[in-house]
Amino acid sequence: MDLRSELLKSIWYGFTALDLEKSGKVSKSQLKVLSHNLCTVLSIPHDPVALEEHFRDDDDGPVSSQGYMPYLNKYILDKVIEGSFIKENVDELCWTLTAKKNYQTDKTSSTVLPERDAFRLWCLFNFLSEDKYPLVMVPDEVEYLLKKICMATSIEFNCVELEDFFSQDSVQQSGITVWVFLEMMNSGKMTRGIDKSIISMAIEEVYREIVGDVLKEGYLWKKGQLRRNWKERWFTLRPSNLSYYTGEDRKDCQGNIVLDGNCCVEVLPDRDGKRCMFCLKTLSKTYEMSASDTKQRQEWTTAIQTAIRLHVEGKTSLHKDLKLKRREQREQREKRQQSKEEELQRLRALQEERERKLAELDLLKEAQKQAQVLLEQDEQRRRQQHEQLQRALEVQLQEAEEARVSMQAEMVLKEEEAERQRKRIKELEEMQKRLEEALQLEIKARLDEEAFRYAQAGLLAEEEEKMKALMSLQEEQEEYILKTQREKQELKQEMEVKSRSLDEAQRQLEEVRANRHRVDQDVVAAQRKLRLASTNVKHWNVQMNRLMRPIGPGEKRPSLGSSYSSFQIPTQRDPGLRLRRRSGSEDQNEESKENVDNSAGCDLEKRHSHASNGDMDIP
Repeated sequence: MDLRSELLKSIWYGFTALDLEKSGKVSKSQLKVLSHNLCTVLSIPHDPVALEEHFRDDDDGPVSSQGYMPYLNKYILDKVIEGSFIKENVDELCWTLTAKKNYQTDKTSSTVLPERDAFRLWCLFNFLSEDKYPLVMVPDEVEYLLKKICMATSIEFNCVELEDFFSQDSVQQSGITVWVFLEMMNSGKMTRGIDKSIISMAIEEVYREIVGDVLKEGYLWKKGQLRRNWKERWFTLRPSNLSYYTGEDRKDCQGNIVLDGNCCVEVLPDRDGKRCMFCLKTLSKTYEMSASDTKQRQEWTTAIQTAIRLHVEGKTSLHKDLKLKRREQREQREKRQQSKEEELQRLRALQEERERKLAELDLLKEAQKQAQVLLEQDEQRRRQQHEQLQRALEVQLQEAEEARVSMQAEMVLKEEEAERQRKRIKELEEMQKRLEEALQLEIKARLDEEAFRYAQAGLLAEEEEKMKALMSLQEEQEEYILKTQREKQELKQEMEVKSRSLDEAQRQLEEVRANRHRVDQDVVAAQRKLRLASTNVKHWNVQMNRLMRPIGPGEKRPSLGSSYSSFQIPTQRDPGLRLRRRSGSEDQNEESKENVDNSAGCDLEKRHSHASNGDMDIP
């Protein structure tokens, strides 16, 4: 929290105090007075016409806090220089404005705090309140402040009264305002049985510690720098310096030790009749001091080391840092609480889901039991019906058996009666037969002729029909025979064609084989002739080389006469070449063998090329 935020909290109370109608707006005349007083206590020049110029479009109407903020930032807060004014004067100005309107107390009551203590509690409230408007303090900060006051009075903190106060709905929902806090302090519930002077001293100590950034203060013996004598001084430790005075009223300041990262604290052994000694070392000097006891020395060394640490970390106030840490802890605690609540809700939802599923399972079990009961009842009913049907069937079987026995008896009787009837019928039939024979003999004589005539006519008609059927069968048989013969003839022709084709294929295969044999023989003969022709060519080449050898000096020209000059090399196409080749082949047999041996390594492709180029005719 920077200086601007601290000033805005106090100014906010002054602005709301001027809003008598609680409409959120203040008249320009009142803002002029407030601005002038702020400029005075902040030690900055005041421009009387700046407010009118800034709000000249508002038609002299009241100005809201949002409308006043730009002017406040531009003409007042931007000109503030830290250290050039006393912040307590600003707080007193704003407290004076807001206390007249909001702080109404019973002066006759013995528990009411003095005006100065109420002001200091108001400043402490502003310091520890949240950075939200309207300003409220969370219950944790209220408890922290009350514990600090109780520690300063050396009494035990009573949590019961505070918890009862926190249990109110208005406190839980919106937090605690400064006027509710002051009303609680004036009620005496937290300070019951404590003298007012003790409470005032405790409030002042806490005020100086939190608002005044006093880490520690008290009497110490200090060794002088020049005389080297020991004097008792009142020391006040802040994060930036350690000041010492002649008395605890802090009117006569004897010195100020500036603290930075180069300072350090060391514990010294007892000497010069002083005990519990320690020293504070800076770059230029070393200050020796003596405490009343070991506990005080430990507290002073720890406090000075804390001040040096804050200066190294770039922090100007210990309690501002502690406040931020407590806020972070609250936020973390709220997050953990929120996560726990979410987890509890999730577990509750899971529990409800589990209970719902258990209820469904119970319903299913109940339905299953009911279904089992219904099944058992149905099974029992089916068994009863089956037993009834079985008994009915047994009765029916018994009745049927009795009916069968009676029917068998009746059948025996009926069979006996039938046997008697059959005998009687047989006798009657024999008698009727004899009568019919006699009648037949009489009729037969009359009908024989007619019967024979009918029989003859029937036989003739039947014979004619049979002849027709026989003729039709004979025609069908002939057609079938003809059809069969044609199919047989076609099959036989097809077989003959295939047989001829097979014979032709065999004959062509034989011809191909014979042609291949002849071709193989021709190839062998051609290869033999080719070798012979190559041998003859090499032979003639040798003869030509011999005949064309030059005559050396002193040698006689051979007596060939005109025959040498008339000798012509026969061409390869000369038909007389074949006769000369035959006649000379026997004379040159040995040379031919040498030439054949020499040319045996020639390539076959070369011989083929000679033969294809027409070097000689092969007979």
